[in-house]
Amino acid sequence: MTLLSVLDQSPVIAGHTAADAIAATVELAQLADDLGYTRYWCAEHHGLRGVCNPSPEIMLARLGSVTKRIRIGSGGVMLPYYSPFKVAEQFMMLEALFPNRIDLGVGRAPGGDMRTAQAVASGQYNRGEQFAQQVQDLVGLMDGTLPANNVASGVVLQPQIETRPQLWVLGSSDFGGTLAAQLGLRFSFAHFINAHFGHLVANAYREHFQAGHEATPYLACAVFVICADTEQEAADLEKAVDLRRVQMALGLNAPIPSIEQGLAQEYGEREQLVIDREKPRSIIGTPESVVERLHAVQERFAADELVVLTVAGSYAARLRSYELLAQAFQLPRS
Repeated sequence: MTLLSVLDQSPVIAGHTAADAIAATVELAQLADDLGYTRYWCAEHHGLRGVCNPSPEIMLARLGSVTKRIRIGSGGVMLPYYSPFKVAEQFMMLEALFPNRIDLGVGRAPGGDMRTAQAVASGQYNRGEQFAQQVQDLVGLMDGTLPANNVASGVVLQPQIETRPQLWVLGSSDFGGTLAAQLGLRFSFAHFINAHFGHLVANAYREHFQAGHEATPYLACAVFVICADTEQEAADLEKAVDLRRVQMALGLNAPIPSIEQGLAQEYGEREQLVIDREKPRSIIGTPESVVERLHAVQERFAADELVVLTVAGSYAARLRSYELLAQAFQLPRS
């Protein structure tokens, strides 16, 4: 059986507010819990009008309280901004609240532009140079293996509990895969960012994996998917995705386009080139075609799990997409 999970960016669709987007995240998490998805990850972004969750750790406390069995986690915390010790404390607290349900996924991207990154980090954003050491510190904190010369060595990590969050490295290049392999960590590759060479990163991760925090490699592949009841509906939803891709390529900081905006938009040659270039990052269609393509991605990556990101031109379409996927993959409902 294929394991399916959810990656949620809390998208703000045109005509809606951030409050609407946050409420939609809570609703989707509850649906995913009922439908049999394995885990529900929240992404961290800053300064963007189209997505509105700058603090996954806060959102996870809410989601844990309204779900029953699904794992919840960060996909991911942008670690270069933060103290590994503070991040460990936050996720240990979540683990204390929701035992054996918490994932701590970390990445090194800024989750916004460089000006925003410097604002978040009080002008001290390190652009990821310290990321590898920060991840090592997280592993040491969770395993109790910090070296004696580490500033946090000997400091009590609260809350002191028996269980631990699952640790994940997230990435869209060979850097993340190599680091995860060296430290013996789970790895999630962002196919929705880099659709062309990820299978090579996945192969290298498995080939070079060294038992560490985990005894064996475990790979997830995060894929952009929209599943619709009919081909026409899928085509309409894809128009909004096309417009979003063009906006991002032009550097426009705007809400997620609605279906109506997507259908009304016309493109010149330059914009059409962007759309064509970005097509491989998305899997959009009816259940039959989507399932076939997802199985192909899973086979190419030899992925243990697929993490599905759906950003659609309406919240109802997003919910329906996850329902159709759950039915098509025959997930065990709770």
